[in-house]
Amino acid sequence: MSILMEKEISIDKIITINYEQFKALEDPIRGKIVQMLYKKNLNVVQIHRRLKKFGFKKAVTTIRHHVEILKNSGLIEIVKIEELQGATTKYYGSSIKLLDFTLPLDFDKNYSKIIAKTSLKLGKVVRYKQSEVDKYLEENTFNHTGETKQ
Repeated sequence: MSILMEKEISIDKIITINYEQFKALEDPIRGKIVQMLYKKNLNVVQIHRRLKKFGFKKAVTTIRHHVEILKNSGLIEIVKIEELQGATTKYYGSSIKLLDFTLPLDFDKNYSKIIAKTSLKLGKVVRYKQSEVDKYLEENTFNHTGETKQ
C-alpha cells in the first residue's frame, strides 16, 4: 500500500464567542447589521434604509435598540461621530465577518429523529461523566486544614 497524500492538520483559525455575543446574535436582524457593518460604516438611519431593502421593516428606534445591543456585546463599535448644525450622528463599524448559513427546507423532516436520538445519547454520556466528577470531588474534598478528607 502506498500513501498518495498525507497532510498534518494545523489549527489556523479560532472562533471564539462569549455569552453576550451569542445572545446579541440571537435575533437575525442583528446578524444582518453586523454583516452590513463589516462592509461599510453606517449610521442608524442608513442601517434602517438598507434593512428595509432586505425585508426587515422595523422602526428606527427598534434599529437603534438592536445597534445598542450589538455595541454593548462588542460585535460593533462607534467608528466616527459627526456634528452638523448641533446634531451628532454616530457611525458604526465591525471587524467581524459573519457568514450566512441557511438550513435546507427539509432539515427538520430529514434530521429531527437523528437529532432526538443523538441528544438522548449525549445526555446519558454527560450525566454519567458528571456523576464521575461529582464522585471524584466528593472523595477528594479538602477540609479546613487543607488535608483531603477520607
